Amino acid sequence: MSKRTTVISAAAVALSMLLSGVALADGTPRLDKREHHQRERIEQGMKSGELTRPEAHRLVHGQVQLRKMERHAKADGDVTARERARLEWKADKQSARIYRQKHDAQTRN
Repeated sequence: MSKRTTVISAAAVALSMLLSGVALADGTPRLDKREHHQRERIEQGMKSGELTRPEAHRLVHGQVQLRKMERHAKADGDVTARERARLEWKADKQSARIYRQKHDAQTRN
């Protein structure tokens, strides 16, 4: 296994561990599904070379921020419509960032 493959594998494992976990409440199943799908898109971009390491790092950080927002919204046991809308907006922005970074001219060499 080459050093590059090892680094990519380690990053993918770290990403999965960082973003995985059981939902704190059942208030956002749609968002949980989106987060999972976005995590898979980032991992695929890392494996294919579509994402550079700095791009992947920024995208993972965005996913972490989304997860923090979700935990904060669930902290009182109820996700209001306003909180849900804000979470969906953040997920939309993150999805657009993932698309933009995967389809730009930069590739990992």
